[in-house]
Amino acid sequence: MRYIAKGKEPASLLAHRKNKEADYANLPKKAKNDLRKALLKEQGYVCCYCMQRIREDNSKIEHWKPQKHTRFQLNYQNLLAACQGNEGEKKDRQHCDTHKGEQEITINPTDKTRNCELFIKYRKNGLICSDDPVINEELNTVLNLNTQTLAENRAVIMDYVKNEITRVKGKNSAWPIPYVRKIIQKYGSRHNEKFIPYCQVVIYFLKKRFKNEL
Repeated sequence: MRYIAKGKEPASLLAHRKNKEADYANLPKKAKNDLRKALLKEQGYVCCYCMQRIREDNSKIEHWKPQKHTRFQLNYQNLLAACQGNEGEKKDRQHCDTHKGEQEITINPTDKTRNCELFIKYRKNGLICSDDPVINEELNTVLNLNTQTLAENRAVIMDYVKNEITRVKGKNSAWPIPYVRKIIQKYGSRHNEKFIPYCQVVIYFLKKRFKNEL
């Protein structure tokens, strides 16, 4: 999970919200398409929770505060783009918004004052966790972010970066800090408007390993 800086909402969403009977259920198709495109671009085309690659055809619009809170249904600050999270499969294989459903969580990727990146850790085996017991429970039980596939994907990208640095700099050479900074910048930047999937995992790993040198 990475911090998401919210931008300007689509004009079509604003126009719909001004209607007296407006809610999410009657959001016009064009406005929903505009909304999805805005959210995807805002997030760099990665899921708001697991950070896997998402596109217009394999994403869903997530309400951080569930839709039962009607006054937040069309609030752009409450809307995110999420992956499909194995929708239609057994509950223990679902994740992100699909597993979350109408449950509520405290960790919010759009909250600048309580930056989610400061509360999340990644282990070498790809598991995601937090020292905050409430957030840790949300990551595991509500969002189900430690499904086997997600954990394996996170472990793979960590191993890839370690192997790539070793290949370039040599097995017995120390990792030079300027090169480490370059890798962090790469994974923290957009490329053709897109973040690299699971980018924050790499940033966390490198910043932790070199916390006294960066």
